[in-house]
Amino acid sequence: MIEAVVFDLDGVLLDSEEVWDAVREEYVRESGGRYDAEVQRAMMGMSSTEWSRYLHDSAGVPDEPEAIDAEVVRRMLQAYRRHLPLVPGAVEAVERLAARFPLGLASSSNRPLIDEVLELAGLAPCFRATVSSEEVARGKPAPDVYHEAARRLGVAPERCAAIEDSHAGIRSAHAAHMRVVAIPNASYPPDADALAQADVVLPSLQELTPDVVAA
Repeated sequence: MIEAVVFDLDGVLLDSEEVWDAVREEYVRESGGRYDAEVQRAMMGMSSTEWSRYLHDSAGVPDEPEAIDAEVVRRMLQAYRRHLPLVPGAVEAVERLAARFPLGLASSSNRPLIDEVLELAGLAPCFRATVSSEEVARGKPAPDVYHEAARRLGVAPERCAAIEDSHAGIRSAHAAHMRVVAIPNASYPPDADALAQADVVLPSLQELTPDVVAA
C-alpha cells in the first residue's frame, strides 16, 4: 500500500531543463569551455557537486567546482525570479496528492533553488520533506536522494510512489524500490530502457490522481 508520494522537481513540476541548459551553456561558453549535447545529457540527474566537477574536469571550465556551482545557482535564481516556468497543472497536481498523502520532494537541484521555487509557487506548505541530491552521497540515478526522502518522511521506500520524468530519475526511484509513475519529459525524453522500469506512464500531470498513484 502506498503511504507517501515523492515528487521530482525539474521536468515534473518545473519546466526548467531548458533554463538549466541555457544558463549553463552561457556560463560555460563565457568561460571558454565546451558545451554540446554530450555534456548536456551527461549532467542530467547529477548533483551540484557532480556536475560542477564535471564541467571543470571534462568540459574545460577553468573555475573551481565551488565557484562554478555558486555562479550557476546565482543565475538560476535570477531566471526563476523573472519567470517561474511551472508545468501546466503542477500546483493542482501537488494539491490533489497532498490532500491524501504526505509529500516529499527529491531533486537534483541545489537547496537554495528548491526552497525558492516552492516559495514562489506557493507549494512549500504541501511538502513535509524535501531533499537535494547535494545532501546525499550520490546523485541520480543512484537511489540515495529517494532513500533520504523516504527516511525524512518516516515511510519505507517500498511504500512510497515517485513521480519522475527523466532516465536518471526513473532509474533512481526504481533502484530505491519505489512505485514509479513516469511523466516523460517531452524535450528530454527518457530512453526506452529507463521507461520500462516505470510502473505507470502518464502523458501529463493532469492524469496524475491519488487513485493512479495508489493503484
